[in-house]
Order: sequence, then structure tokens, then C-alpha cells
Amino acid sequence: MSYGLLKGKKGIIFGALDPNSIAWHVAEKAHEEGAQFVLTNAPIALRMGKINELAEKCGATLIGADATNNEDLEKLFTQSMEVMGGKVDFVLHSIGMSPNVRKGKHYTGVDYDFYHKTLDISAMSLHRTLAAAHKLDAISDWGSVVALTYIAAQRVFPDYNDMADAKALLESITRSFGYHLGVQKKIRVNTISQSPTKTTAGTGVKGFDSFFDYADMMSPLGNADAGACADYVVSLFSDLTRYVTMQNLFHDGGFSFTGVSQALVDRFSQQQEG
Repeated sequence: MSYGLLKGKKGIIFGALDPNSIAWHVAEKAHEEGAQFVLTNAPIALRMGKINELAEKCGATLIGADATNNEDLEKLFTQSMEVMGGKVDFVLHSIGMSPNVRKGKHYTGVDYDFYHKTLDISAMSLHRTLAAAHKLDAISDWGSVVALTYIAAQRVFPDYNDMADAKALLESITRSFGYHLGVQKKIRVNTISQSPTKTTAGTGVKGFDSFFDYADMMSPLGNADAGACADYVVSLFSDLTRYVTMQNLFHDGGFSFTGVSQALVDRFSQQQEG
């Protein structure tokens, strides 16, 4: 069901790769709610993914950009405003990758060149994106920026590795840039801390399947899936949340505030009795 929440709004969605991507679901939902937008990803990701199918389905323009390259980002915003005929009203930052995770490096023995890449790709890219938009005055007053994060920014999840550090930095950038953009342009900037989700990136984390099941058991409402996350993102893009900014918003079925669930206690009790 469409509510027309984004009718007349223009945006840029980073990070859609395939139907497993949260950004893919956000694009579909934004299209359903009446938005016009540009889809963007790194040039290599555009060649590997199915994003052309999504662009055709949503009537979106596809523009490649490396989110760690300032010049690419400025071109992205300039071309997006030209294509859509004006400033953008929303931006989704759905970007994250750790070479240390991919290469199986333990947190206590990370490769520091990889570590720099993790921080640049997964967190500094948000700063670069917002700096480019600010320089070009590319986001409309009362616009909305949403970045995707994870609770490992606040709590230890051993196999999440240096991505936890990147998410902590991402959330700090959200608060700091959110302040300056709020004062200057009434632009709001927030992060959504999503349940473990079976995306291409998420399933690359060691032990993901076991942790997915654990989180589902710990969450009173169960794990939130990518489609539900897209609904939440769209609500933050809409005018219904005009005074929400600089927040880290948990979208995890209650996992973040559950100490222990009865289901988990019962599971351990059964194991001990067995």
C-alpha cells in the first residue's frame, strides 16, 4: 500500500547491489511512495550487481561514483541535480566493507592499510558525501540523510571486527554533521541500527547464521527484515519526521534493550537438563 509519503521528493540512494541489499528495498519503497531518485554505487559494483534492473523498474537514473573520492561525489550531486531538475530531498548512505573481515584477519592483528580502507569506505564516506552536498548546497532545506549502522558500535561482537569501529565513527559523524546541517539548513541526519540482515555484506561476517538465530530469539518482535527497514527509512525521508535528527535509531525488534529473553533461558535450561 502506498501513502504518497515521498510524492514530489528527489533523492540519491547509495549502495543497492542486488535484491539482498537493504538499499534495493529502500529504492523499491521510495519509488512506491512517489519519489524520483538517482541510484549510485562504485563503478565496479555496478558491473557486478543487478542494479540496472532496479533502475529500470524504478525509472531511476544510474550514476557511478566512488564514495571515497571527493571529485566523484561532487560530480554525483551535480549530475543528480541536473537530471532531476533541482536539489535532492533525501540521501541514503548504505555503504560498508572491511578488507580485514574479507581476509579473515583477527581484530587483534588487523592489517592497518586494510583498517584505513574500512574506515574510509564505511564511515568517512558519509563525511565526504555530506561535505560534497554542503559545498554544492545540494540538499533542500528540511532534507533528510539516513545512514545504516549496527549495534556493534556500542557493544562488542567479536567477529564484527574493525567494522564496529567504523560504525562508531559513522554515528559520530552523523551527530556532528547533523548539528551543522541542522543549524544552517534544517537538514536532519540520522542512523538506523538494523537487525542482523541477510545481505551480501552481512552474511560475510563469520558465524552470521548462528548470530542471526540468536538475535531473533533475543528480540521480542524477532529480527526486522530488509523490507521493514525500508519502511522505516522512508518514514525518515518523509515530512512526518521533520524534527528527528542526530539520532541513532534502533530498528531491531527490541534486541537492543533486551537483557535476556525467556526463550533463550529456556533453551539453555533444556540443554543443561539434557
